[in-house]
Amino acid sequence: MNTHTDIIIAGAVILLAGILLGFWILRWRERSLSAAMGAEKQTLLETARREAESIIRDARLAANEDTLKLRSETERRLNERESLVNHQLEGLVRSEKDLRAQREELAGKQAEVQRLQKETASLAEQRRQQLAAVSKLSEAEARAAFLQEVQQSSLRDSAQLSQHIMEEARTKAEEMARRIITLAIQRYAGNHSFETSTATVNIKGDEMKGRIIGREGRNIRAFEAATGVTVLIDDTPGAVVLSGFDPVRREIAREAMERLILDGRIGPQRIEEVVGKIAQEIDEVILRAGEAAVMKLGLAPMHVEILKLLGRLHFRHSFSQNILHHSIEVAQLMGLMAAELGVDVASAKRAGLLHDIGKAVSHEVEGPHALVGAEIIRRYGEPEAIVNGVASHHGEVPPTGLLGILVSAADAISASRPGARSETVLTYIKRVEDLERIGLSFPGVEKCFALQAGRELRVMVQPGEVSDEEAFMLARSIARKVEEDLQYPGQIRVTIIRETRCVEFAK
Repeated sequence: MNTHTDIIIAGAVILLAGILLGFWILRWRERSLSAAMGAEKQTLLETARREAESIIRDARLAANEDTLKLRSETERRLNERESLVNHQLEGLVRSEKDLRAQREELAGKQAEVQRLQKETASLAEQRRQQLAAVSKLSEAEARAAFLQEVQQSSLRDSAQLSQHIMEEARTKAEEMARRIITLAIQRYAGNHSFETSTATVNIKGDEMKGRIIGREGRNIRAFEAATGVTVLIDDTPGAVVLSGFDPVRREIAREAMERLILDGRIGPQRIEEVVGKIAQEIDEVILRAGEAAVMKLGLAPMHVEILKLLGRLHFRHSFSQNILHHSIEVAQLMGLMAAELGVDVASAKRAGLLHDIGKAVSHEVEGPHALVGAEIIRRYGEPEAIVNGVASHHGEVPPTGLLGILVSAADAISASRPGARSETVLTYIKRVEDLERIGLSFPGVEKCFALQAGRELRVMVQPGEVSDEEAFMLARSIARKVEEDLQYPGQIRVTIIRETRCVEFAK
C-alpha cells in the first residue's frame, strides 16, 4: 500500500517536474525568438531609416534643382517683361511726341483755315458790294442772283456726274442683259394665236336658223341660259355668233352649238343635255391641257387644282395672246436665262409657267392677278421663292430673289415680241396721243412725235430754254411720267433733240 502510494507520488513529482521543465523551455524559446525578432526588427528599422534619409536627401536635391530652374525661368521672364514694357514705354513716348507735333500742326492749319475763311468772307462781301454797285441791285437781290448761279452750276455738275454714272452702269448692264436676252430669244420661237371675245359657228340655210331660234325664241333663250353667252343670229348671214367674255363658257357654247346643228334635234331639253355633257368634257380638256404644259416643260408634278387653273388659261387671252402659250413661252425663256445666270432652271421654269395663273380666277377674286396667283400657289404648297417670283413680277411686292426679276423680264420679252399681241386701231391711236401729250406737258418742249408704232417718243426742245445738261434731266423726267401714266407692252425710248441753228446772210 505504501509502496503504491510512493510510486504515485513519485510519478506526480516527475510529471510536475516535466511540466515545469517544458514550460521553462517554452518560455526560453519565446525569449530567444523575441530577441531574434527584435534584432531583425531593429535591422529592418535601421534599413528603412537609411532609405528614408536617402530619399529625403534625393528629394531635397531635386527640389533645390527645380527651385534653381524656376528661379532662373522667373528671372528670364521678368527680364523679357521688363524689356517689353520698356519698348512699349518708348513707343508711347514717341507716339506722344508725334501727337503733340500733329496737334501743333493741326492748330496751325486751323488758324490758316480761319484766316482763309475770313479772307473768303471778305472777298465775298467785296463781290456782293461790287455786284450791287454794277447791277444796281440790293444785297438780297445780289444774294439771290449768286445763289441761282451756284444752283445752276450744281445742277450742271450733278447732271454730268449722273449722266456719267448712268452711262457706265447702263453700258455694263446692257451688255450682259443683251447677251442673255438675245440668246434666250434666238433659242426659243413660239407660235402666237389671235382670238377675240366671240366665236362663230357656220350654218346652212334659214331653216337651221329657225330651229336654233325655236318657237317664240325659246330655244335661243334656253341655250343662253345654259351656257351663259349671248347668241347673235341675225347680224351675220350664214353664221351664228356667240359672244361672251368667259372663254370657257364660250368654248362650251361653240362646241354645243356645232353638235346641235350636226344632230338637227334642237330643243330646250336637248340643249341642256348637250351643254351638260360638253361641260364635263371641257373639264377633262382643261385638266389635260394643264398636264400637257407641265410635261412639255419637264417639270415635277403639280397639285391637281393648279393643273386645272393652268388648263383654264388655254381659253383666256390677253391682247389676243393665248395666256397658256404665253406662260409656256415665259417658262422656256426663264429656263434659258436661268441657265446663263446659274439659277436653278426647274424653279425658274416653274415660276414662269405659274406667273399668270391668277388670271384664271381674276374675275372671281379681287386683287391684282400677280398677288391672287401667288396666294393660290402658296395655298397648294409651292416654295416661297416661286411664290415671290409670281407675286413680284409686276412690282406689287418687292422681289426677294432673282426669280421675280427674271419673270418680269421674260414676261416683257414674250409680250413685246413682233406678232405676239395685237392692238385695235383705237387703242394704238390713243396710246400714241397720250405719249405725245405727256411729252408736250413739259416746259421747253417745242414738238413731240411718237415713232416706231409707239415704241419711241422723239422730243424736240427749244435750245434757248433747255441746255444740254437739262436735256438729260428732261428725258429722264418724261420717261418716268410715261411709266406712271401709261400701260404698254415692252419699253418706250425717249429721245431729246436740241439744235441751235445760226443763219446770217452776206450782202
